[in-house]
Amino acid sequence: MSIRRFLRLSAHIQMLPVLESGEETLVGGQAVMEGVMMRAPHSYCVAVRKPNGEIVTEQSPLPRVSEKYPIFKLPILRGLGTLGHAMYLGVKALQFSANVALGEATDGEKPPELSGWMMALPLAFSLLFFLFMYKFVPLFLATQLGNAVPSLHGRFAVNMMDGLIRLTLFLGFLFVLSRMKDIRRMFQYHGAEHKVVFNFESGQPVTVENAQKFVTFHPRCGTSFLLLVMVIAILVYPLLPFDGFAAKLIARIALLPLIVGVAYELIRYAARHQQGLMATLTAPGLWLQRITTQPPSDEQANVAIQALDGAMQLEEAQGGELVIA
Repeated sequence: MSIRRFLRLSAHIQMLPVLESGEETLVGGQAVMEGVMMRAPHSYCVAVRKPNGEIVTEQSPLPRVSEKYPIFKLPILRGLGTLGHAMYLGVKALQFSANVALGEATDGEKPPELSGWMMALPLAFSLLFFLFMYKFVPLFLATQLGNAVPSLHGRFAVNMMDGLIRLTLFLGFLFVLSRMKDIRRMFQYHGAEHKVVFNFESGQPVTVENAQKFVTFHPRCGTSFLLLVMVIAILVYPLLPFDGFAAKLIARIALLPLIVGVAYELIRYAARHQQGLMATLTAPGLWLQRITTQPPSDEQANVAIQALDGAMQLEEAQGGELVIA
């Protein structure tokens, strides 16, 4: 695998939590390279446009994690199960889209298809980068700042600075990536996915014309979820009774599953109660989607519709029950 291809894949993997949306009982999706993956409760379909304009799809049954492992029906744990499965499915969909979108090299030599082992390297790199960028770096900078400025040396001050630095790094990294051509096109497909899901949830016939009438900001988006995770972390970390750097770092990594589970429950509830405090809770994530979603072209919306049609056809064939949010 070339370094350029490795970096492109790593950047796309970094965006998976931002692009993923939906939950087990609802229709949702995710943008991939030059395409969209749509998911129903028991089915999924990936539609990708090849460089020559042809749209190819891959669809498969999708067993629910909570049906295979009932423990993931419990609050907090259901968020971990659903999101873990969504990340697994997202990587699988990204692998298919990369093989389709990058499969025709411009120099006439077709690169080898990405295997599971070839995807493992950028996936491991992305995970380590995430822990380094959002766990180690903010805590290190906050600790150094606390040592340099006496008024910021206390436990509460250092932890609050840690949270603010983490949020700043996240927003800055997101903005920088959004300047990349590949990522910007993925954000357009992200917008197409949201528009088509809104179209489906409205009960209107799902067409390009109808889908384009809807906004690209959806309350169940992974962007809103990730932002909420960081806000909860800002509130929780100052309460930790640790002063040593290593203990703080280990506690942050250990508490991540719990914070993820709580954030999932809040997003899940807020998506159904868009008023009052819940509307306020989801508003920052919807604002941030002005970066992570972009208006799609009709051709991109059509790809998202084909992905949804493929998932719906397979879902109907399996007798699955759909729940409209």
